Amino acid sequence: MPLHFLSSKIEFPDPTSATEDGLLAVGGDLSPERLIEAYSKGVFPWYSDGQPILWFSPDPRMVLYPDHFKCSTNLQRDIRSNRFEIRIDTVFKEVIHSCASAPRPGQEGTWITSDMIDAYIEMHQLGYAHSFEAFHKGSLVGGLYGLSLGAAFFGESMFHIKSNASKIALSQLVTFAKKNGFDFIDAQAPSSHLQGLGATLVPRNRFLEELQCSLKFETLSGDWSMV
Repeated sequence: MPLHFLSSKIEFPDPTSATEDGLLAVGGDLSPERLIEAYSKGVFPWYSDGQPILWFSPDPRMVLYPDHFKCSTNLQRDIRSNRFEIRIDTVFKEVIHSCASAPRPGQEGTWITSDMIDAYIEMHQLGYAHSFEAFHKGSLVGGLYGLSLGAAFFGESMFHIKSNASKIALSQLVTFAKKNGFDFIDAQAPSSHLQGLGATLVPRNRFLEELQCSLKFETLSGDWSMV
């Protein structure tokens, strides 16, 4: 398939026209309007410093349905111990910067570029991007962030400094999703780590159908620390 080069117009090609590795389009910007349009079409940005903005829609898609979350005995023990304090939307900037600087096995650098950081901070300020944060003795030791549209949550990245801290943040996201009627948590690309927590691979066509159903619901925007 030929690559699509985006213009200033806020639109994306059919996600099913992506290449085998999921690459759909190149260029454009990271404005809130374009990001909302992208996610509503099952598309997300993923690129490194020095590259143009690359937009992906992989097939299959990794999805975590809240009811399928696997909570290990060890994780349950940590949750019951109250060793970590979980907060929502209190230190979004610190979470995204921590995700960007977290070492990734087998990877050099990060796909969370400075432009990406700025874009998602703006989305947070607009009430669309959210963070789940794990604190230990007053210090941030783990967490995740993502974007919410309709009844869908699009997970972007996680980090941890202490064992199980990011998993506990994820468990809190799952609890929040169940409480507020979210259909699924999009985990984007295949990950054995997330698969072990209950995420599953679904065909892109099925994901896109489920996404359109989820987008019929009103977006829970704003500060989730107050929800």
